Amino acid sequence: MYFAALLARTEDGWEASDTELDDVETLSDLADLAREASPDEDTVLVLIEQEDAWFGVVRVDGEEDPRIYVSDAAAAARSSYGEILLTDELLGRDPDDGDVLDALDLDGTEDGDSDDDEDDTDDDAGPAASTEAVPHGPVGDALILDDLGVSEKELRSLATDAVNEIAESLGASETLETVR
Repeated sequence: MYFAALLARTEDGWEASDTELDDVETLSDLADLAREASPDEDTVLVLIEQEDAWFGVVRVDGEEDPRIYVSDAAAAARSSYGEILLTDELLGRDPDDGDVLDALDLDGTEDGDSDDDEDDTDDDAGPAASTEAVPHGPVGDALILDDLGVSEKELRSLATDAVNEIAESLGASETLETVR
């Protein structure tokens, strides 16, 4: 089960809104969604949580590039929402190295393979299952909430119910609860 919410910091405090991520396909789409939540270019946090598996925080400050923190990259890589957050830059990969899809020829064989080579991959695995370059554990900007009162140590120690704990630290737990 997933939960996603936007927290926008305003002059009057935090405003929360439930958000639907079905139409979000890229990090850019997610950043645009966050910017729409705050016409005054205030700080907006996108909080995403998959129950007991991983959580992610995306911070958008005006037109700056989004900052991202993911608690467990390997778990998030198995999630369609997590894949949005796990950019090549965040994972320290060179986008020119290609990924599983880039290594496939148009006929579906890997570069250099012939059609009649034995296929020893799991057909159901798909690109998300290829997690060799995805570390187990946190990735991203662990200082993402430091200036808002959640230290790197606190952020890294969160496990279950992380979104609620973050909201509580920000003084926005009641606001978040209205959209939960």
